[in-house]
Amino acid sequence: MNETPDAGPDGTGPPGVGSLPGGARAALEAVLMVIDEPATAAGLASGLNLTVDVVEELLTELQREYNGYTVNAPDVHDASFNGFSATPRGFELRNIAGGWRIYSRAEFADIVGGFVLEGQTARLTQAALETLAVIAYRQPVSRARVSAIRGVNVDSVVRTLTQRGLIEDSGTDPESGAILYRTTSYFLERMGIGSVAELPQLSPHLPGLEGIEEFYDAARM
Repeated sequence: MNETPDAGPDGTGPPGVGSLPGGARAALEAVLMVIDEPATAAGLASGLNLTVDVVEELLTELQREYNGYTVNAPDVHDASFNGFSATPRGFELRNIAGGWRIYSRAEFADIVGGFVLEGQTARLTQAALETLAVIAYRQPVSRARVSAIRGVNVDSVVRTLTQRGLIEDSGTDPESGAILYRTTSYFLERMGIGSVAELPQLSPHLPGLEGIEEFYDAARM
């Protein structure tokens, strides 16, 4: 792709970016390495003073490089000079929850996990996971309906999920006035998906949710 070496008022790049090692592409990569939540192409473009089209093209190039660009044998030598790798990296660039961010690859979860101090990351309990699953698949939904589906009081679990940033207030039920809950963009990020429409059809396999439709319908009565 074409990059303008030095920036100007035309929006092709901030002053000095083109003169830095790697230019706009490297500047974008540096930002992606430090952000702690997915960033949209528009947001990245605004921060780097690049056009959205340029940023989207750069993101695609980086994603392909991290995944290991497949080339034919005669092209391997040339590809190496174009910044493409023949093997995947230990990290990848994902477009999830409406934005872009660099993550370690799922295949290395066990290895990466070995470097995380015990107790540093608190896991959700089985009750929290089941409650989160109900909300994810039935959102927006009230605590009363989640309780009816699970057969237990979920008030404390809902508070925990809210504090973790996995669910949020989604207004009130027009009939009962009860607070409704839905999953957040952070939930999508942790799941590695772009929208709830991409959730797998797991409800028949989750403990206690075999009759989710019946329980849900009964809760309305």
